[in-house]
This record gives sequence, structure tokens and C-alpha cells, in this order.
Amino acid sequence: MASQKQWIYSPSKAAKPKVPEDQKTLITQKVTELIEQEFKPHYIQEPPTDHDFNYLVDIFGKWYRSWFYICGTYNCPGPNAMVPSFEAKFTRLEYVTPNSFNLAYFRHTGQWWEVSTNLTLEQALAEIKTNPIFHPN
Repeated sequence: MASQKQWIYSPSKAAKPKVPEDQKTLITQKVTELIEQEFKPHYIQEPPTDHDFNYLVDIFGKWYRSWFYICGTYNCPGPNAMVPSFEAKFTRLEYVTPNSFNLAYFRHTGQWWEVSTNLTLEQALAEIKTNPIFHPN
């Protein structure tokens, strides 16, 4: 028996909020302070000389739409490396409203996993600072 096709209503997704420029500036400043004071001193080390594994050389943040990502740049020293370096995102701070943010980390499965919702900026920064799932690996 042949199946019949049927039209169904599929409403469009709600648009993500646009982040105001003053909020972007504040968030960028606060996360950059966290990166410079906490992450870089702990995770940026001298390049290893005894093996050909990838190593972290920089940590930075960047915006994409309503998400602020914390990223790392890794060098690939091996003789068979396809590229000399690559960039990897590991933490995502999503702007929901002026004082509400969602936090997600990038899983080993290649998917973002949202862990915390409706946090203030201060709560989100504290969670990023203390929870190792939001740190580079």
C-alpha cells in the first residue's frame, strides 16, 4: 500500500536575541579577564620538546551571533601534521537576556552540551572558573 503525503504546520523557530553592543563589550571584557588571569597562566606552557603531540599556545574568546565562545589555538609539531595549527572551541556562553546566560561545553562526541541555564554573568563566570568541564583539555 502506498503511503500518502500530508502537509503539517511547522512554525518557525523564535529568533535569537540580538546582543546589545554595551553588553557585548562588558561580556568580552569580563571573560577576557578570566582568560588572562586564570586560564592562560595555568594552561599555556612551554612547547614540549620530547614528543610530537598537539599543544595549547593561546586561549581567546570570540562572538558568533548570540554566543560567546572560549577557544584555544593548538600547534601541531609532528612531521605528519596536516596543518601547523588549529582552533578549537571548548566553552559556549549564550546570551538570553541582559542578565541571563546559558552555559555549554563541547563534548568529545562533537556536540555542545548545555549544562547550566538562566545564570547571571557573575554566576556563569564563577562556573567557568571552577568547573573543569569548561576548561581546555
